[in-house]
Amino acid sequence: MSNETKPYAIGIDMGGTNTDIGLVDRDGHCLARKNLPMCRYTEIGAYVADVAAAIHQLVADRNLTFSEIAGAGIGAPNGNFFTGCIEHASNLVFTGVVPLAKLLGEQLPVPVALTNDANAAALGEKVYGGAREMDDFIVITLGTGVGSGIFADGKLVYGHDGFGGEVGHTILHPGGRLCTCGRRGCLEEYTSARGIVQNYNDLCKEMGVEPHEGADCQWLSEAADRGDETAIRTWVITAEHLGIGIANAATTLAPEAIFLMGGIIQAGHWLFDPLRIAFNEHLLCMQRDKIAILPTQLNANDAAILGAAALVQL
Repeated sequence: MSNETKPYAIGIDMGGTNTDIGLVDRDGHCLARKNLPMCRYTEIGAYVADVAAAIHQLVADRNLTFSEIAGAGIGAPNGNFFTGCIEHASNLVFTGVVPLAKLLGEQLPVPVALTNDANAAALGEKVYGGAREMDDFIVITLGTGVGSGIFADGKLVYGHDGFGGEVGHTILHPGGRLCTCGRRGCLEEYTSARGIVQNYNDLCKEMGVEPHEGADCQWLSEAADRGDETAIRTWVITAEHLGIGIANAATTLAPEAIFLMGGIIQAGHWLFDPLRIAFNEHLLCMQRDKIAILPTQLNANDAAILGAAALVQL
């Protein structure tokens, strides 16, 4: 049985707080899952052993064999598809270059592949989501950071070293806010969760009003629903930043659609309505009204697992 006909895959979403592991069928249903809190681990060997044990348990619990599993895909911060390594991820306890695909592959009887989490998101959208019939599209992940996965001419863009397609780290404001990557003015610093809160705080200072203590993106959405002008304006400012950033990407790539995913899109029309306006304003005239901006078509609870599983089911 070839990988193309094997009915199941394992998806592993590795984050700084948790690792979620799921058994996925070819229709994009997450049939079962396990969670490993990352606070348990200080060294990679114990982590890999527990991930492998969880996968063996998922397969056994469904009365399956590994002959029915296409492989295990991992989506991870700073994951390099070419090397199978996590390289210098700032939000993981495992520092330096970690050959995670190789280490896990030594404990599983199926192929193991790894990529970064945003590329995995794009793969998930292609295999299971709204981009099934598209060859050219971009997925933007909006959360703690701003990630992106790009499909061009039907292929995921990796670049020559495995780190291509970082729209979130394109420079929006030269000399602007200090980014976690060490440079200044990256799109991420104006459209990630922390960037949006900073937009709000800056706006409050400009307007001479006291900011709400503990404001986050959920509060800003709820405040906008209540008619709070600073919250509404914060979403407009955020949309303007994001609109410029993704219009720049669209100018280069001419995608059919741009999909947004991550908790920030729960802001709904407060984000999407001004974003579509700002995006079109900054596009080349021949691209206007041709490129859709859409929310992900993947279930939010399973999206990261599906993306990782797609790595071995595409």
